[in-house]
Amino acid sequence: MPPSIQSQEPPTRSRKRWRVLVCCGLAFCLVMWFGAGLFFLAPQPILVGVLHSQTGPIAVSEQAMIDAERLAFEEINAAGGLLGRPIKWIIADGASDWPTFAREADRLIYEENVTVLFGCWTSASRKSVLPVLEKSDHLLIYPMAYEGLEACPNVIYTGAAPNQQITPAVQWCQSALDARRFFLLGSDYIWPHCVNAIISDQLMGLGVEKVAEKYVPFGSTDLKSYVQEIVDTQPDVILCSVVGDSAIAFFRELRDAGISPDDIPVVAFAIAEDELRSTNHADMVGHYAAWNYFQSIDTEENRRFVSAFKTRYGADRVTSDVIAAAYNSVYLWANAVRESGNTDVQQVRNALRQQSLNAPEGIIAVDPSTQHTWRPVYIGRIKEDAQFDIVWSSNVSVRPVPYPITRSKTAWNAFVDELQRGWGGWANTGITQTEETPEND
Repeated sequence: MPPSIQSQEPPTRSRKRWRVLVCCGLAFCLVMWFGAGLFFLAPQPILVGVLHSQTGPIAVSEQAMIDAERLAFEEINAAGGLLGRPIKWIIADGASDWPTFAREADRLIYEENVTVLFGCWTSASRKSVLPVLEKSDHLLIYPMAYEGLEACPNVIYTGAAPNQQITPAVQWCQSALDARRFFLLGSDYIWPHCVNAIISDQLMGLGVEKVAEKYVPFGSTDLKSYVQEIVDTQPDVILCSVVGDSAIAFFRELRDAGISPDDIPVVAFAIAEDELRSTNHADMVGHYAAWNYFQSIDTEENRRFVSAFKTRYGADRVTSDVIAAAYNSVYLWANAVRESGNTDVQQVRNALRQQSLNAPEGIIAVDPSTQHTWRPVYIGRIKEDAQFDIVWSSNVSVRPVPYPITRSKTAWNAFVDELQRGWGGWANTGITQTEETPEND
């Protein structure tokens, strides 16, 4: 048999295949090169931390803050972002637990590398986060009305100081309600104790009577004994710093005891539109609340804000003081970033001290000496439609005074330290009976 003859590929076909392989390789390299270039050229997001409770008993309240902050982030991104970069927000769950707030703040700063924190609700959660901020020299923007008696360089306070909510309400009670006998009732943790100490000093200065000062165990819904004491003492007005489910139970017990707003009005410091929306607010109609913002404020800026919030989250949603403060916080920070030209924490913090804003409630501004915010003050009466009829306003933004002048800063700090040592924390978590606030130094 003749030897087998192996077929050979024509040289032309071999060269064509080689050219195809080379072209494919070049194309792949070009795609990878351009892709990598686009990755490095694409603007990297500005990372921000949002630290609120998404679980636990405070989650319902803090979700409103998350919603407000998210709305502001989305609006800024839709307008082109900051410094040509989008904002990316990372939400951490404080879980209504103070040590968890501290751990999550640490994680956001050191692992997620956020440039700022927006967060906290209660003073206990804020105070738990302070050591983390001080260690890292970072920045928290805190959007909640609180007791004052604090001035941390790592915090911008966009909620009310006591002279922007508490003391104007007391003065109004004396002048508008002709109140001379005051009953002070609060939940048993740091905020109400400090608030009532401030009120007690003010009442002494006004020469009027403090009938009683009582504290409800945190979360308790058994308030019959407190209402009975109100019936027995017949004060002219009740100043209420009771929070959460306890506040709802308190108004229900008042109604069941036959006490109407015409008999003994309540001025509440922790009841706003969101609470009215989610409860049987009929028990609260006719009573009062003091805040820096109400949804019923009739300005163009507020109408735009309310419309934007309802468009984003639903027509049944309402705006409130904490929602407005959280929303304002993002825009104050964004303006400071633009002014700084970067996201460096120290530079942004310095720029924040010079910021002002045409906010839903009116003109607000960060006070450079205290890092608290100038805000207007409003007192509203609760209506049947779960909104507020504004009965008094300051007409102008009020300068924040975190340390009332009735005591020295040293004395106020000692008062707070005494409470913290006595409780071993920032709330009375033991088996709590009614107790009095420690006497003035």
